[in-house]
Amino acid sequence: MLNTIETDTGTRVGQVMATIRQRISARTLAPGAKLPSIRGLAKMMVVSTSTVVEAYDRLAAEGLILSRRGSGFYVAGHLPPLTLAEIGPKLDRAVDPFWVSRQSLEATEDVLKPGCGWLPASWMPQAELRRSLRHIARADDRVLTDYGTPLGLLPLRHLLSRRMAEHGIEVLPDQIMLTESGTQAIDLLLRLLVEPGDTVLVDDPCYFNFLALLRAHRVKVVGVPYTPGGPDMALFAAALTEHRPRLYITNSALHNPTGATLSPVSAHRILKLADQAGLTIIEDDIFADFELEPAPRLAAFDGFERVIHIGSFSKTLTAAARCGFIAARRDFIERLIDLKIATSFGGNALSAELVLALMKDGTYRKYMNGLRDRLSRAMGETDRRLRALGLKPWIEPRGGMFLWSELPEGLDAADVARRALADNVVLAPGNAFSVSQTATRFLRFNVGQSSDARVFAAVERAMRG
Repeated sequence: MLNTIETDTGTRVGQVMATIRQRISARTLAPGAKLPSIRGLAKMMVVSTSTVVEAYDRLAAEGLILSRRGSGFYVAGHLPPLTLAEIGPKLDRAVDPFWVSRQSLEATEDVLKPGCGWLPASWMPQAELRRSLRHIARADDRVLTDYGTPLGLLPLRHLLSRRMAEHGIEVLPDQIMLTESGTQAIDLLLRLLVEPGDTVLVDDPCYFNFLALLRAHRVKVVGVPYTPGGPDMALFAAALTEHRPRLYITNSALHNPTGATLSPVSAHRILKLADQAGLTIIEDDIFADFELEPAPRLAAFDGFERVIHIGSFSKTLTAAARCGFIAARRDFIERLIDLKIATSFGGNALSAELVLALMKDGTYRKYMNGLRDRLSRAMGETDRRLRALGLKPWIEPRGGMFLWSELPEGLDAADVARRALADNVVLAPGNAFSVSQTATRFLRFNVGQSSDARVFAAVERAMRG
């Protein structure tokens, strides 16, 4: 007789499905074997025939069993054996721009992720998201089923225009195009503005996915050392003269990974040099809403002559329904519309509606006020605990979620990260962010993901070797 197994849901349908899965996984039901009849299995498991019908239908939908008309149900094949080697962390992977992303995205629930770039799910506005999703479910049928326009939801673009004006950025709704994410925004801009072999300037260190995207577009990447007030201006000017780059990609506010803020003096100097060199600048502003104090924006000073401004709500609202945007001069937007149609066709109307619903009723503003306070407290606590281990912050950030911390002399961040990974803790070693590979002793900590004491115990053990 078949033995029942309780599932997480505890439903009778779940019990039947779990029983069949176990028999297939244990190879007591071979590929091609006929399953018990619906009536026979219902009698054996003391459930209704409708329960078995639903369980078989679901298993067939998963591809585990096959239905043969007039004959019954048969095993389609085995579940692949699960091994610890497959689900465990990849300790031998090279520390490159994909290292932190792969380890964080592929991590199981028991893995701690102080090296990742997003907030814990428990910090996100889950109740508000559910409420907005229910509201959207009652919307016009076209919202649920149709393509969005290439530019994206007009009411949200109006709202973004007003929000950018708060930072001194004057931009009309028809100069804003919604994207699937900040990453897609940069990808589209790279498709538009560079060719393989062109040179692109980045900060050193910079967000590691900038480096991954640039590698994918086969451009030459030149790093300029970053200071607490912006790029080293002498070296920035020298790089423009020597390499004649097409683009410069940067964060003005709450720089990733350092947490630094661009100074007004540096902003003016960058724009003057860019004008002389014919340089286009992509200003990634996805951390704007984490700011405690407003920082200068290159787009505000430039008026979209040379600066393209991008943003996203993946870090603040949800990464599950992604929504970003590009703000640029009209001729760029016109060309970007064609690129967007070619690469993703229409816009993501559902995600845009979700963001709009949360923003227009004041929910988002209230939530962000509380989140900034929470991050500020977490920043202080994380800094205190890291200092106790001998790590020193490069600067004290004026908000945000990242703390760029330096290990004691003689320690290599990549080695520490690999050892911590064996302890189920994902860290972000400095050279994943560095073109020149000169951030050997640095780690980026996400303070929102660093509240668990096990993080610091693992870091301490990893530092000891």
